[in-house]
Amino acid sequence: MKTLRRALSTFMIVFLFVIGILSNVHAELVNTEGNAYFTQSKIPTGKTGQIMNVTFKFTADQDYTNAWVGIAYDDQINNTDESGSEPVKYAYPFEVSSETNVRKSIGRMKKGQSKTVSISARVRRDIPEGYYGVQVYVADSKEGGSHGPQEYVNVWVKKSTDKETETDEVKDVVFSIGEDQASPRGAYPETMNFSLNLKNKGKVTAQDVTASLIVDRDDKVFPFEIDEANYDKSFAKIAKDEAVSLDYSFKIRKDSYTGYYPIKMQITYRESSEGELKKAETQFYVHVVSKAAETSETTGKPEKDFNANDRVKARIVVDSYRTVPEEIFAGEEFELIVVMKNASQTVAASNILFSFESEKVSESTVFTTAEGSNSVVVNSLAPNATAEISVKLKSKPTIDQRSYGVTIKEKFDSPEFKNAEESVALDVAVKQMAKLTTGTITVNPSSIGVDGESNLSFQISNTGKVPLYNVFVKCEADSIKAVDQYVGNIKPGESGNVDLMLSAQAVTNDENSNINITITYEDENGVTSSVNREVDLTVLEEDPNSFANDMDMDFDKDMEVKTPWYKDKRFIMGVIVIAVISAAAAIAVKIIKKKKEAAEDKADDDIEI
Repeated sequence: MKTLRRALSTFMIVFLFVIGILSNVHAELVNTEGNAYFTQSKIPTGKTGQIMNVTFKFTADQDYTNAWVGIAYDDQINNTDESGSEPVKYAYPFEVSSETNVRKSIGRMKKGQSKTVSISARVRRDIPEGYYGVQVYVADSKEGGSHGPQEYVNVWVKKSTDKETETDEVKDVVFSIGEDQASPRGAYPETMNFSLNLKNKGKVTAQDVTASLIVDRDDKVFPFEIDEANYDKSFAKIAKDEAVSLDYSFKIRKDSYTGYYPIKMQITYRESSEGELKKAETQFYVHVVSKAAETSETTGKPEKDFNANDRVKARIVVDSYRTVPEEIFAGEEFELIVVMKNASQTVAASNILFSFESEKVSESTVFTTAEGSNSVVVNSLAPNATAEISVKLKSKPTIDQRSYGVTIKEKFDSPEFKNAEESVALDVAVKQMAKLTTGTITVNPSSIGVDGESNLSFQISNTGKVPLYNVFVKCEADSIKAVDQYVGNIKPGESGNVDLMLSAQAVTNDENSNINITITYEDENGVTSSVNREVDLTVLEEDPNSFANDMDMDFDKDMEVKTPWYKDKRFIMGVIVIAVISAAAAIAVKIIKKKKEAAEDKADDDIEI
């Protein structure tokens, strides 16, 4: 019996030891040296039970009209390796939910272009601290579509402490207002001047930032006089850890009460220059010294500081919206149709005023009212009821192609809350028409023989505000062999050159001397458009340029003039030589004649003696 007990004890010890080994399996770093498309300069850190950002750089393996990046679910938990001797220390570190595997759009990408991507996911609570390999991938659509590369990246997971909340999220952009600043204070009837710091505590730069104070006509909610149409502060961008100053000057209302007031602020921003318009809400407190707080009729004691959140009001949200036409081009009119819904389950809304306000670019509104007013009145909205409202707008013709924000400001009454004010935002995508012009089309020579060639050249200029993709030129006619040229992409304000050799194959007549030039290009969605041009080229049986050259050569020969004989250099030299010899001979004859005469005179003298 003792022997059996010892055997069972030994078995249990070995069993528990094996279980302990398997239970302590934890993840390890994945070797990413072979990665071609997904790389990391730093391994992101997360905590169990909390949201973390998985950050990496993606280099496009091909051209993407719109690239979507996601985290792939990996069920390789404690599988064995090829030898089967020990567990592979991989585990999927995230909670599997509807949000975990949602793909994130990173926009248009060219082959070889790189972008830094950050995807949020909640870390599992049951995994040990350590490194984990996560599969990430790219696709060409939000759902379905074709998958591109899929590779591992690494994350580091730490255990959360008991004091740490399990709902903290690490966001790309997080705004903090008035950090390390005292609450602004003022007293009636003085003007209250104060400045607050708005800081981006996120991980990326916030762009197109607009901070809007939410004002209220109720002096129990908003203690300041409303002297301006809006109190918006706009910034082109706020970098990570950068703080900007929000400066305000207000007159305190006469009917305000002494106490603290929560001032709400709505902030709209983009996480990239072409990203969607996002919204964040925050608030800060101001202290006002004015009238004494009202006393309670039952206790005779001052009532607590007024808080607008103590009252019940309806909540009106955007249920859906659409535009007519569906595609909006810059400079054109369109109708924005919005279905508003009272999302409250029990509270009705009445006397509702909806006002449409457009986003501004360079201090100028993007959308203006094309017809009628920018405000719509709805008499009432019961709980869960909807109402369709619309406004006709026109976009500026000079704006860039992207989405622009439209804010719908709401003012309504609820049984316990009069003149409540809220606002909701939506995005309206605006496209730009692609435009191009061609320079002077030259054909040199303009006439060739059947076996001849001629050079065709011209420029294609992008005069629009959107790029022209995959520009392609093709020349066709019965008289020439079809020829084409790929020009490539042409950015706004730039030009592409076309240079082609046209080879003749048939004689032209008056009806078929035109060369048809077709220019095709694509927009960012791959939709193809074309432009046609024509140019004249005459093809003859014989090359007229060769005949003209022969005529020129014969003409040059006929025009050659011979030098006259009397201007020949050799003749002139001979004349000079003969003249010199003749002159010398004449002198010699003269000398001899003088000597002879002298001799004769001497002889005569001798005879006389």
